[in-house]
Amino acid sequence: MTCLALAAVSACGDSVSSASSEPASTPFVSIVHLNGIDASGVTGVQYTIAPKPGTVSSPVHVEYSMAALAARGYLADGRLTVPVFGLYSGYKNQVSIELTKQTGDPTSLEIEIQTDDYVDPTGTYANPTVLTRRAPGSSLGFNFMYLKSNLGAPVIIDTDGYIRWAGTGVSSAVSSAIVGDTFVIGNQTLPTVYKLRLDGTITQSDLPTDGYVDFDHDIARGKVGLLAEVDTMGEGVENIESNVIELQDQTSPAILNRWDLGSILTAYMSSQGDDAAAFVRPGVDWFHSNSVIYDPSDNSVIVSSRENFVIKLDYQTGAIEWILGDPTKYWYTFPSLRAKALTLAPGGLYPVGQHGLSITSDGLLMLFNDGLGSLNEPAGEPAGISRTYSAVSAYSIDPSTMTAEEAWRYDAGQMIYSQICSSAYEASEKSILVDYAVADDETKALLVGLDANHNVVFEFEYPTNGCGTSWNARPIALDDLNIER
Repeated sequence: MTCLALAAVSACGDSVSSASSEPASTPFVSIVHLNGIDASGVTGVQYTIAPKPGTVSSPVHVEYSMAALAARGYLADGRLTVPVFGLYSGYKNQVSIELTKQTGDPTSLEIEIQTDDYVDPTGTYANPTVLTRRAPGSSLGFNFMYLKSNLGAPVIIDTDGYIRWAGTGVSSAVSSAIVGDTFVIGNQTLPTVYKLRLDGTITQSDLPTDGYVDFDHDIARGKVGLLAEVDTMGEGVENIESNVIELQDQTSPAILNRWDLGSILTAYMSSQGDDAAAFVRPGVDWFHSNSVIYDPSDNSVIVSSRENFVIKLDYQTGAIEWILGDPTKYWYTFPSLRAKALTLAPGGLYPVGQHGLSITSDGLLMLFNDGLGSLNEPAGEPAGISRTYSAVSAYSIDPSTMTAEEAWRYDAGQMIYSQICSSAYEASEKSILVDYAVADDETKALLVGLDANHNVVFEFEYPTNGCGTSWNARPIALDDLNIER
């Protein structure tokens, strides 16, 4: 256990006689023990990590309820411990801790936490090539982002390019989402769910139902739990990347809902007189689901099929509401599917090979428009268009007229092509984080922060092999993280 420098203490009623820490799994986390404090009167704990001089990203700021600390084992026998994550590695961090109480003034203390250097086992994230450095005073609605690495656990970096958190214990974080202070991660070879907390602790459990093979792509917030794409087995044949489940994100995972796109499309197409077996082909990656979101505006789920289209389903019934996709692809040759197709206003880009669905603050459907046509259509059938650049597209959709309009687009001057993987997500103030996962002929991962006017605020480049470095990247509010339970 290492004693910390206790720089200053101001207290009313209680005093903190000393603070000590013990190492966690990585230098980005320190478990801080506060001695000489009566925890019975404390109602909450918060800490702030001061930024390095010359940086622009906001301070890490985290607030814990006492219930959350107790649930994590950090409150026992009246002794209070605070897991501090988001530290700089190889640096003397200046950390402010404040304890709020039922009565009286808060107890505040300033400590220094000297961390060890971080040795990145991947050799990838510690030294990005900074193409555009974030300038002081720049307007951007996020300060931290996490990369869904295929090289190991998620990695959190700030908008100055510093690693602020990296985990251990998992081999891939492609299928992952953050819930409070916990990454929920799906195994890509087994039906296993990991819970990796930002304090470094990890647990695992299996999906409760037989027939599930593994997780295949993203995990995102759903109506009640988490939406995930999974592979399943049926009648001895693997249903590849064509099933979506809603997973309860509590201690023991339960499957709340399931949407089998093969069954849904087969039933609908057959009811309309089409040969569904020509389109739905179990054992083949005919659908390739890679993103799914919940739309609260009409109680629906929207699924990205990389091979075909974006499709909206009624949350309760699974009924097809509409389809948005390239009409020069194979799917459009089926009259039943064509009847559900939205017509895109002239001048718009259809989604092609898309990833990273989301709903913007303006209610638009936003996605990363990769631009690569289909890869697994039957021999001789149309794969659709392929472009030479990628874009971020945001669509306004009118289901009453079955029309769509590309409300805006960001295409970086049509100079960047990231044909697979990748993502784009909105943060506050309409800022956008764009992740070109396989730029420069699949050798570079490029992270770009855009302000509300789509001006580039920062650009970081990392080496990659395929989608390994950053399959997907999302903003994370490490500067305003409230952990309530």
